[in-house]
Amino acid sequence: MSAQLKTNITEADPNHSSRYILGLRIDGSNYDDAVERILAMPEKDQFGYVCIATVHMVMEAHDDYSFQRIVNSANLVTSDGMPLVWGLRFQGLTNAQRVYGPSLTPILCKRAAAMGWPVGFYGGTDEVVDQMKANLSAEIPSLNIAYAYSPPFHPLTPEEDEAAVRQIRASGVKILFVGLGCPKQERWMAEHADRVDAVQVGVGAAFDFLAGQKAQAPRWVQNAGLEWLFRLATEPRRLWKRYLYHNPRFIYLYGKQLLTHKLGWGRN
Repeated sequence: MSAQLKTNITEADPNHSSRYILGLRIDGSNYDDAVERILAMPEKDQFGYVCIATVHMVMEAHDDYSFQRIVNSANLVTSDGMPLVWGLRFQGLTNAQRVYGPSLTPILCKRAAAMGWPVGFYGGTDEVVDQMKANLSAEIPSLNIAYAYSPPFHPLTPEEDEAAVRQIRASGVKILFVGLGCPKQERWMAEHADRVDAVQVGVGAAFDFLAGQKAQAPRWVQNAGLEWLFRLATEPRRLWKRYLYHNPRFIYLYGKQLLTHKLGWGRN
């Protein structure tokens, strides 16, 4: 058993709110808990970033330790994918639930509107962001969207990045939703955690879903842990490598982690 697995696997403890899946910290949470923890940060002038983990993120972190450190340093890491929820339950967090980015975003927006907090969006295309803003504003008329920016696909120059930071700070947003896709958005949030006065929430493809540009899987498909298959069927050319490469490896490696822990191999 590797030192990393030995260190990261914890005994089932109802008072311990996190577990490690292939070295990545996942926090046991639900929508109410996640929302309260996120909203508490700006209230205390404590800003940082929130990661919404999927199997894809776990495997990216497994393959790149520097990325693993970024996610493990987040203020909150929720379990988006059902396989991660099941993994947390296998490791003793029996009340763990899924916290899905496209569902969390409007919930946070409604709470922010009720509190009079401005929100912002960083990522997506101009078309997607404009439509998402229109849809959210129709659903939440009191929502104050004080900032929205669709960055170019090429890396920003230091001058462009500094200009974006100034605009974010000047907007006064309390919550900044970041939709750049994994692992780009997590790296961006970590790099800007000390530069923007907002809690950043990496929501991946939520911008596309909330704009109506992409179809979401039916609820029963999501609950069955088969959303990846639905997305693969709708975007095969873009997603085939992610799912057909990462998913079988995740099943094998996490199965090995659970078996190793159950048999007690490598324990002192």
